[in-house]
Amino acid sequence: MRLAISLIIFFFISFNSVAQKSVNPLLAKDPIAQQRWVDSVYNSLDTRQRVGQLFMARALSNGNKSNEAEVARLINNQQIGGIIYSTGGPVKQAKLNNIYQAISNVPLLIGMDAEWGLSMRLDSTYAFPYNMTLGAITDNKIVEQVGRQIGEHSKRIGVHFNFAPAVDINTNPKNPIIGNRSFGEDRDNVTAKGLAFMKGMQDAGVLANAKHFPGHGDTDTDSHKTLPTINFNERRIDSIELYPYKKLIQEGLSSVMVAHLNVPSLEPKEGTPSSLSKHIITDILKERLQFEGLIFTDALEMKGVSNFSKPGDIDLAAFLAGNDVLLISENVPVAIDKIVAAYEANEFTEERLAHSVKKILMAKYKVGLHNFSPIATTGLVEDLNRLKDDLLYERVMENAITVVRNQRGILPLRHLETKKIAYVEMGDAIDNSAYLEELRKYTKVHHIKATKLDELMTKLQNYNTVIIGFHKSNVNPWKPYQFSDKEMVWLYEMARTNTVILDVFARPYALIDLHSIENFQGIVVSYQNSEISMRKSAQLIFGAIPAKGTLPVSTGEHFMVGDGIKFPSIQSLSYGLPESVGMSSEKLKKIDSMAKVTIAHKAAPGMQILVARKGKVVYNKAFGKHTYEGKEKVDLDDMYDVASLTKILATLPLLMELEEKGIVSTETKLSQILPEYRDSNKKNVTLKQMLSHYARLKPWIPFYSATLDASKKPDPKYYRRVSSPMFNVKVADEMYLRHDYPDTIQKLIRDSDLLSRLQYRYSDFPYFILKEYIEKHYDKGLDELVQEHFYQSLGANHTTYNPAAIFSNSQLVPTEIDDYFRHQTVHGYVHDMGAAMQNGVGGHAGIFSNSNDVAKIMQMYLQKGYYGGKRYLKPETIDKFNYCYYCGSGVRRGIGFDKPQLGTKGPTCGCVSLSSFGHSGFTGTYAWADPEQEIVYVFLSNRTYPNASNNILLKEGIRTEIQRLIYEAIIE
Repeated sequence: MRLAISLIIFFFISFNSVAQKSVNPLLAKDPIAQQRWVDSVYNSLDTRQRVGQLFMARALSNGNKSNEAEVARLINNQQIGGIIYSTGGPVKQAKLNNIYQAISNVPLLIGMDAEWGLSMRLDSTYAFPYNMTLGAITDNKIVEQVGRQIGEHSKRIGVHFNFAPAVDINTNPKNPIIGNRSFGEDRDNVTAKGLAFMKGMQDAGVLANAKHFPGHGDTDTDSHKTLPTINFNERRIDSIELYPYKKLIQEGLSSVMVAHLNVPSLEPKEGTPSSLSKHIITDILKERLQFEGLIFTDALEMKGVSNFSKPGDIDLAAFLAGNDVLLISENVPVAIDKIVAAYEANEFTEERLAHSVKKILMAKYKVGLHNFSPIATTGLVEDLNRLKDDLLYERVMENAITVVRNQRGILPLRHLETKKIAYVEMGDAIDNSAYLEELRKYTKVHHIKATKLDELMTKLQNYNTVIIGFHKSNVNPWKPYQFSDKEMVWLYEMARTNTVILDVFARPYALIDLHSIENFQGIVVSYQNSEISMRKSAQLIFGAIPAKGTLPVSTGEHFMVGDGIKFPSIQSLSYGLPESVGMSSEKLKKIDSMAKVTIAHKAAPGMQILVARKGKVVYNKAFGKHTYEGKEKVDLDDMYDVASLTKILATLPLLMELEEKGIVSTETKLSQILPEYRDSNKKNVTLKQMLSHYARLKPWIPFYSATLDASKKPDPKYYRRVSSPMFNVKVADEMYLRHDYPDTIQKLIRDSDLLSRLQYRYSDFPYFILKEYIEKHYDKGLDELVQEHFYQSLGANHTTYNPAAIFSNSQLVPTEIDDYFRHQTVHGYVHDMGAAMQNGVGGHAGIFSNSNDVAKIMQMYLQKGYYGGKRYLKPETIDKFNYCYYCGSGVRRGIGFDKPQLGTKGPTCGCVSLSSFGHSGFTGTYAWADPEQEIVYVFLSNRTYPNASNNILLKEGIRTEIQRLIYEAIIE
């Protein structure tokens, strides 16, 4: 029995000993073939050539001819083992790499510092977020994907070793060289992030390198310039600084870079850099941590080590300490001479030399250098700047941005109807326009500038919410991040007298300068001043995306590592790439072509086209000009006369509210809501019938024609050029209709004949009637009501009746050169004659808007009456109105909403779901929402310019053809 127990214990101990010993990370899939190749190459080299394999020299792809010649000499004459590329460009580097590999007897191992991507060294390449930003993410799968895509870029340009990730635990905010390059100050978070990054990159076929061993995170000097000192005891270093290395080594870390540090507790010989310490490298890294991968020195030209001894002596000391690869020697030929001499003097054995050289050759085999292929330069820049990289960057920022203060739940911003928002820009970054542009997608935001503090404070008195963007340069992670003294004074003064949200586009340590946070209602850390970061931060402020991030470091006394206030999205529209919602950017480009063809064929002078899916706008573009002959290009803030979209954007939602309150029902008869209809032939017409266009109502009456004289000009009996109490209905510039004529219009509708038989017939009359009723019920105009009930809180600030009273004509798109009624260019006034004759406010027409605002309202419908943290309508109300009650009689319409065709022809591409809904407008507009595919599509144009008889848009089915392209772009 005792024997059995002893055997079990022995087996358990033996098993755990084996399990803890890491597998050699340099082993290839076919280790036998690998060993044959390694032995063959090693045996073909003489001693000097073997020593040459230890060296990795620096090459520049933006250097001069002499630099290129020097690298070539090192390859030819010294048989160096590898190259570390520094600054330059991708195409030149690839070409140089092909040349260097061609002249090398043994294929070269290629390395680069690409911690946040190749852009760390190369122009025209992609910059991913810094490690500090990644440290704020709780989902490590995202970090793994960053590592993978950086690996893909590295592999594409022929890099075998990326000297990343930096796993330094940045416990010193004043660290001048690590900072943003660290995942943070928490050892477990740094380890998890480093492990994920390593796994992703090595899965892509590029070998990882953990640095800077044994830990550069708690220094306040730069080892490029001097020798920093780490004063912690061995126990502390083992439990904190070495912790990430232990875990990464267990999981297959390929290499480690040893830093130039003075660590007295680990190396008793005073002033000896860690990179030259046998105890640190051999005893600790290789033996205690059982690391079998490659060991690189940090650059041997750095002052942290180069001040220690002479060129050559440093290299020999580094090799004897246990390093395998000697990086950027100050003098390679001299260093090789010194090492060869030491070998010949028996200072080290053949076995020691073979140990390092064969590890280097193993790595070369593992990355495929036994079967080298030159780098293809065709399409190289495109391959290093992919759509999927932007997609990942968006995902990173959506998960990283951190809310650290949120007094009284100011974030996300809601109740926009109560907000007057100012944006104040701070910091030294040059172009921060993306931030303001994105903020303005949600509501009106004014950019306030001033040269003096008192001037600024005076201007801010008009606002109740101030967003301060602190924008610091994003060029590299070492850029200054602190507030200036002047900025601190201004910041505190703004916070003292205003409701302030501070958004920091810099490393979190910027917050250390905030000695008091009492007067700051909201503080957001957005980490980097990139365009994507700015856009995503604006989206978070308005609740379009949730707050998920946590601080990777502590920032003074107010905010600790791990802090982060989380909140969900309040379902405002967000903005991003099509692929993030299962659509193809490439396929959506077909819309561009269709828009350009539409303009070329003069179907419309210009247009705005928007596509949203799953609550995210993925396509919103403006094309063409306001007029064919003009110079004013269409901008996304320009406003179009949306014509009959007014029905579902203004009148219908107000009616739905009344139905919810029980004031009316879909079965309510006209005689019940308007007493004057009790004696009308329409008294028994229900709201459901007339809004389904199944009530025998006439399509329309040309009300304006009765107000023209014999020469077809406005009759002075009805019009004046100057406003007066008798003539105060403004139709257009210098054109005022008699004040009582809107009542005449209502009487003409009320007294009009019914059609002879019941059938589907589209009519504007229901919306004339509902305007009359709704305005009487509230004793307020439709224009005021829709603003108060919907537009202001939605942030639909570019949606209004009578826009000429508010906006410049340069922002308003003209609709027609009218030669039959107004005899002027209709510009800033509603095109529809009936609406114009009601002071521009019709129930059926009169709204001006842009694509973004229309999308907000359609998204509110799609979300069953909910948007931006507010419930506007109940889900059951939306369902009730979005239902085809008379489909059996050949009527496709819902109550107010248009619906897909019942046969082959109709208002859609025939590719939408039956639950979809929307409307079109006479001026060339269209809005459609599909609950099943979660798509919103908006098309706005002025096809009526210069003449409304131009109907190419409808005849060619351009709006629905674009809709078909949208559905073809769905890939998942």
